[in-house]
Amino acid sequence: MASLGSPPRRVTVDTDQARRLIGEQFPRWAELPIRPVAKSGWDNITFHLGDAMLVRLPSAAEYALAVEKEQRWLPALTPQLPLPVPVPLAQGVPGAGYPFPWSIYRWLDGESASPDGVGDPVRFALDLAGFLAALQSVDAAEGPQPGKHNWFRGGTLRTFDDLVQRALATLGGHVDADVVREIWKTALEAPWDGVDVWFHGDVAPGNLLLSKGNLSAVIDFGSCGVGDPACDTAIAWTLLTDEGRRAFRDRLAVDEATWARGRGWALWKTLHTCAQTLGEADEEARRVLDGILANG
Repeated sequence: MASLGSPPRRVTVDTDQARRLIGEQFPRWAELPIRPVAKSGWDNITFHLGDAMLVRLPSAAEYALAVEKEQRWLPALTPQLPLPVPVPLAQGVPGAGYPFPWSIYRWLDGESASPDGVGDPVRFALDLAGFLAALQSVDAAEGPQPGKHNWFRGGTLRTFDDLVQRALATLGGHVDADVVREIWKTALEAPWDGVDVWFHGDVAPGNLLLSKGNLSAVIDFGSCGVGDPACDTAIAWTLLTDEGRRAFRDRLAVDEATWARGRGWALWKTLHTCAQTLGEADEEARRVLDGILANG
């Protein structure tokens, strides 16, 4: 397991290798065309399989820890949620030179969410909050606790304190360190009642799909689990408008402590990104950071 903040050792997969995996393990689909998706994510290398399926291959051992979890839990979560989520159709095993377990899913149409792509920011915020409220209402008794499989989402923010301190040291005078430390201190001290609920773990623009400007699906449950749901509120600062943020909080009935922890989740992730891209033209990360510092 790579340490927090250090990149995992990733593998590459080309189309021929993916085709061999399908042919060896799922011959009933061997004749379907396979091609890379237009924009593959970091955690998984993704291919279209025919017109209705998706091949999802973890890019590192750390990400492969989520495969069996998603295979087990997504079928149970799906009927209890108000929006489509990925439906696993099959689970593959290492082969054709590829070292990890992998999955085949049903394809979900849509474009990744973006500030410009969202039609009505308040409706979007309310729809997302409604989805998360439904997820949180699912029985969490046997769900997966925070751990290596989800990079400790749903656990204590103190896990990420070293990342915050290193990011501040890297960024130097590029951020208001006093403001950052105050927000971070408040987040660390905000209590959680300890009641486990389901969370997605990576509610980010790339995992929220739009159709005609509206939220149409939520994908990539690799970081899901049960624990503190504050991590799922980070999206309030990273994508939502001011009005949308208020509507989102009201719909989810988020208390002060959970809101403070959610702001902390948004802060550490964005600080880390800004530190990694210092000197590059990452205007989006800087815009998000400015919003986190300005809006409580």
